[in-house]
Amino acid sequence: MIATLTDAPVRLAKVRAVTDRLPHTLRSDALDNRERILEAARAVFAADGLNVPMREIARRAGVGPATLYRRFPTKEALVTEAFMEQLSACHAIVDEGLADPDPWHGFCLVIERICELHARDRGFTAAFMSAFPHAIDFATGRDYAMKAIGELARRAKADGRLRDDFVLDDLILVLMANGGIHAASRAARVAASRRFAALAVQAFSAAPEHGPLPPAARLALAVRRGLV
Repeated sequence: MIATLTDAPVRLAKVRAVTDRLPHTLRSDALDNRERILEAARAVFAADGLNVPMREIARRAGVGPATLYRRFPTKEALVTEAFMEQLSACHAIVDEGLADPDPWHGFCLVIERICELHARDRGFTAAFMSAFPHAIDFATGRDYAMKAIGELARRAKADGRLRDDFVLDDLILVLMANGGIHAASRAARVAASRRFAALAVQAFSAAPEHGPLPPAARLALAVRRGLV
């Protein structure tokens, strides 16, 4: 069949319809790949820390290494993006603590909830404690959280509830120790973190009150060594 001039606009319209859809499809695929990569990275980092190879993350996400590196050229970029949500949660915690009219109560809330946040995502602890010189947003967010906690500590000291010799490095020690908790499950790790945070709060108090601690958790290392 010989095409006529009147067929041309119809064929052109079909071509335009296909080409108009193509970029949107590609953008959708790229977005899906990005989300799969981030989901895989969060899961792997939370379970195993930050030392997991990028190729393993690509495999877990179901994409090729080239796709992963196209979206996230460095592990630093991937870690930063993966934990932005947790960093925002950290900000919300310290803001809630600062808003508390009782500085000591606000300080205790921050210690307890930040320890739990870190216990839920082991990778976030490593990211929070790492120096990422090129991750400006993450570094700025971390600095904001630490300065806010410093201000809260100053208020709690002025109120006579926080011991005078507390320094922010003490909080870093707590987070490092909290990040070292190993348990058979995330639930057990969180339970152990809650108990550890309660012990830390008692240690930071200017006049320790030895109230009941949260329930103890069964820790894998202690069980293996026959300590409990």
